Amino acid sequence: MTHNAPQNTLDSVAFAARVKGVLFDIDETLVDLVAAMSEAMIAASEHLLPHFGPEEWSRFAASYMADVHNYYDRYVAGEFTFAEQRGLRAQAVFEELGFTGFDAAVQAQWIADFEEAQPRSIRAFADVVPLLDALDAAGIPYGAVSNNVHDYQRAKLDQAGLARIGVLVGIDTVSVAKPDPAIFREGCRLLGTAPEQTLYVGDNFMVDGVGSVNAGLHGMWLNRKGKAVPEAPGTTVESIVTIAGLDEVSGLLGLNVRV
Repeated sequence: MTHNAPQNTLDSVAFAARVKGVLFDIDETLVDLVAAMSEAMIAASEHLLPHFGPEEWSRFAASYMADVHNYYDRYVAGEFTFAEQRGLRAQAVFEELGFTGFDAAVQAQWIADFEEAQPRSIRAFADVVPLLDALDAAGIPYGAVSNNVHDYQRAKLDQAGLARIGVLVGIDTVSVAKPDPAIFREGCRLLGTAPEQTLYVGDNFMVDGVGSVNAGLHGMWLNRKGKAVPEAPGTTVESIVTIAGLDEVSGLLGLNVRV
């Protein structure tokens, strides 16, 4: 079952005492990837859809991010390359719009234009740096575990102004992806903390919350948009803390945050 962040002081103190290190997901946890991708999609597509306005671009981005064919998950599973999943997702959106000119050459140029534009829009959420400052001040080590390859995510963190996050585990680090326990435990190993001493924070309830708890960590679901709690039948999860923002992590760990 899922619990909200502990409210009473005794619960918070007990929780803080158990946590000696923190691991984070990256996309939509530390980095506002949706906003960056939306801006990059417009940059790559506006010459193909010059009549589009803000509402149309919003629908375009929502359709791309929905990824109804699960191309990204299939990339993680090894079915496609990263560029291929990018192009296939775009192709699906253009087909949905009835655009017939998205051939192989146009797709290749779209991918190149997207990849050139996206880094310019990569930004950290506003609640990230204050939390990292508080963790640094408290001497609590932190890092990131992501379902993308290490070097791509390393560049993303650096572009977002988060180069201070030194520990980073990607799907190519241990050749598995979340929710496999091995990828979470590699993050713990690099932090120098045992799983039971480590908090994992991510925006995906099943992959991040359930996955980290099943790996022996303290799981925390970052639910920025107030989504309904997904059903998790057959899991061994006893407690996943739900938070609406990263500032709540500081409160749970008893950290002083400068705003």
